[in-house]
Amino acid sequence: MTRRSWFLPSGVAAELDPDQASGRTGRHKRTVRDWLVDFACFLAAVFLGLIIAGEVENDPSVSEDLAALDHLLGALACAAVWLRRRWPVGFAAAMLAVSLVSNTAGGAALVAYFTLAVHRPWKYAAWFGAAAVALMIPFYLWRPDPDLPFPVSVALTSLFTATAIAWGMFVRSRRQLLLALRDRARRAENEAALRAEKAQQLAREAIAREMHDVLAHRLTLLSVHAGALEFRPDAPREEIARAAGVIRESSHEALQDLRQVIGVLRGGDADASGRPQPTLAALDTLVAESREAGMKVVLDLRVPDPETVPAAVGRTAYRIAQEGLTNARKHAPGAEVTVAVAGVRGEGLTLTVRNPAPPGDVPKVPGSGQGLIGLTERASLAGGRLSHGGGPDGGFTVEAWLPWA
Repeated sequence: MTRRSWFLPSGVAAELDPDQASGRTGRHKRTVRDWLVDFACFLAAVFLGLIIAGEVENDPSVSEDLAALDHLLGALACAAVWLRRRWPVGFAAAMLAVSLVSNTAGGAALVAYFTLAVHRPWKYAAWFGAAAVALMIPFYLWRPDPDLPFPVSVALTSLFTATAIAWGMFVRSRRQLLLALRDRARRAENEAALRAEKAQQLAREAIAREMHDVLAHRLTLLSVHAGALEFRPDAPREEIARAAGVIRESSHEALQDLRQVIGVLRGGDADASGRPQPTLAALDTLVAESREAGMKVVLDLRVPDPETVPAAVGRTAYRIAQEGLTNARKHAPGAEVTVAVAGVRGEGLTLTVRNPAPPGDVPKVPGSGQGLIGLTERASLAGGRLSHGGGPDGGFTVEAWLPWA
């Protein structure tokens, strides 16, 4: 058990770590806190027993033999306090019977009622408490207190019993609340993990659909040019060389796309709409659309020829910029967004979407918060990496690096 669990009740520690908190017999091993509480309960029972024993000694209506029996039963009751956790119901029943004869066992009886209220449902404590209060009436009729009237004696004893039971019920309810909060936190963590896994799966499916469109396009080009070479073997040398170059380039790009799509699980039917997929060259159009929507966007494009960026890499960069602009529009309306793209072949492509803190109040917008998880998965499947987070000035930055071979 960890040091932190040493100061937890054994029942709570067992719920947190069942393997380490259970002994060979299946019972919960006492923690350091349990030993301290047990020792405190023992001292409290002994302290109250000594006070009551002194009163019994000074009571002229109690004979020496009855006083000796009272003291003996009180001592045995105090010693039995160490068994309170193992048999809370039996210990409470024994103290209920002993308290009919021994006044000195009153402290141990209060500890028994407290323990019963902690470790058993409230109906046990209610029944034992009612029985203890009812039995006080014949007890004080038999052995009246020389210093207090009969009604006051019964009322004070009932008050002490009710206080012990109420305190035990409070401790029990607090432990149940802690365990309920722990279970709720675990369920929330599991649900968050499932949502993240679902978002990753959806991102994989979207990437698979895009890869399908790209591969279909590449293979169509291969088929067309290979068919032209097959049916026109007498074509001019220049056309044959140009068709062979197209076949070689398309084959290389198809293999690159195929390496990225291997291992991606596909869900549902592929999107056969045939719509063209955006690349880095379409970033100007995306920024123009955002500006037309009222956003303040600064584009810093330091790629000499965006058309030379591979389609898969450019498409991933486009999607990251698109999601970054969408998040900035939702969470920082009115702020100026900077989209910076830089890179050369062989060193990779770096894309940064940064926005400062919003200039005014931000209205609450619905959202699952899974978009950045999908972008991280997309960048990882492309062989790159993505990081995001807020800055000390209240802004937010999304930065990605993608390979460009």
